Amino acid sequence: MNVAVIGAGAVGQLTASFLAESGMFVTLVARRQEQVDELNEKYLTRMNVDGTKTVQRVASTTQLKELPQQDLIVVAVKYGQLQELYEQLSALSSQVPLLFMQNGLAHFDEALRLPQKTIAFCSVAFGAQMIDQSTVQHRGVGVCKIAIERGRSDVFNKLLLLENTLYPVELVDNAQQMLFGKAVFNSLINPLTAVLQVKNGELVTNKQAFLLMQTIYRELTDAFRGIEQSIPFSEVIVLCEKTAENTSSMLADRMQGKKSEIETIVGVILEKALANGHNLPTLRTLYHQVLAIEESGEKR
Repeated sequence: MNVAVIGAGAVGQLTASFLAESGMFVTLVARRQEQVDELNEKYLTRMNVDGTKTVQRVASTTQLKELPQQDLIVVAVKYGQLQELYEQLSALSSQVPLLFMQNGLAHFDEALRLPQKTIAFCSVAFGAQMIDQSTVQHRGVGVCKIAIERGRSDVFNKLLLLENTLYPVELVDNAQQMLFGKAVFNSLINPLTAVLQVKNGELVTNKQAFLLMQTIYRELTDAFRGIEQSIPFSEVIVLCEKTAENTSSMLADRMQGKKSEIETIVGVILEKALANGHNLPTLRTLYHQVLAIEESGEKR
């Protein structure tokens, strides 16, 4: 398959690396020519979880509209960059399947307004961190869940054939439910790590952080029916332990002085809870703390 991955950040690079390793012809679409030049010169390097190194030769460009028609386009930019991408995506053939890899729920309805006949959404549980413009560190193995919201499944069935234990892919039925579940996990972990400036594992080993996480979980289970069955608290603990050494994306954004995805992840959860008559006071406080930190420009 010919696959274009839009977004040469950690998630985009890791995904491009594994797709290229499987034999697909992959093009990374980056925003800056400087990064494109480095990728074309040095190739794409993946530092594996076992300490080994994998180098893949992928094509790189800044010009999405100049690419020949692709068999699949993977959209791996953060939500804030989607707004400037929608117009370019709209101009592409309606036959090209799109796969969106954003956190949160804010992009769901927006993406479905695009003309493409096949649109799917993805929720990832792997850990990835950019080392430099052409090197990505694979920090933790996790399932890449894909839910097809409309259109055909054949192109995504091909992704199931990757059968790579380091990049497992799974098809699930309900895109909104999948994205909501991931947003709940993110709401329990990301804002706490960003405010407390701790790695994921410390939410379990630090007693006060653990109590805060438990409190947020109780608020969420009160606001949304069925969370205790679909996302038991034991799974939250397991995720924190599995990703103990990971720096959450929200904490990484704070450390780099970048705007986080607090609005698209936690903000949407807060809105949905309020519609159910629940204010989620602990999570709401963390939400405003993260926004205040971003407004002040404080990094650490």
